[in-house]
Amino acid sequence: MRKLIIIPAYNEAESILNVIDELKSSHSDYDYVVVNDCSDDDTRHILSENEIPYLDCSVNLGIGGAVQTGYRYALYNDYDIAIQMDGDGQHDPAYLDMLTAPIEAGEADICIGSRFVEKSGFQSSRSRRLGIGFLSGLIKMCTHTRIMDVTSGYRAINKEFIRLYADYYPQDYPEPEAIVIAHRRGARISEIPVKMRERKTGTSSINLRRSVYYMIKVTLAILIEITRKD
Repeated sequence: MRKLIIIPAYNEAESILNVIDELKSSHSDYDYVVVNDCSDDDTRHILSENEIPYLDCSVNLGIGGAVQTGYRYALYNDYDIAIQMDGDGQHDPAYLDMLTAPIEAGEADICIGSRFVEKSGFQSSRSRRLGIGFLSGLIKMCTHTRIMDVTSGYRAINKEFIRLYADYYPQDYPEPEAIVIAHRRGARISEIPVKMRERKTGTSSINLRRSVYYMIKVTLAILIEITRKD
């Protein structure tokens, strides 16, 4: 199967080269593309100077738009599996084969790398874990499916759902809503345990104020998606 790693990047100049070097040294059988989401630091220069494959957004699309751009690229180039992987170094490529294995075996349509199955590695802050737990419970109540790490951006998707996400992908804080969208269309979703790393460079886009907005927005989006008629 042809596999593409989609790496959204916004102002990841300090980390993106290390991410790519680690990926190339350990998983040369995977194709990859960086989606530069109109970074205003040296991200684009580093990508160009090091001849790293990248798509250059002319305006800042946000994480959802950047990831959807990657899915459109995957669909256009006829990839069988697409893998989302952050550009800040938090996602360890050592788990790539485990992440894609259930899809290659025909056992899952989407496979998510979860911090909380074995509860090892970087677990995020207590407040964020509480928020993730709430969203996990909400999704279980709405879909009768338990996903432990609903905000994980480390996930693999098969061709059918590449096509879905290329056509529509949530914009702000998209990961939980994307799960519900796929579930409503019959996706078989699995999780594998992964250890995530703590961010070493840059800063998270989610502060206290945005966390409140995040919880309200994602909760409403999930409830609307569940009740929406196609």
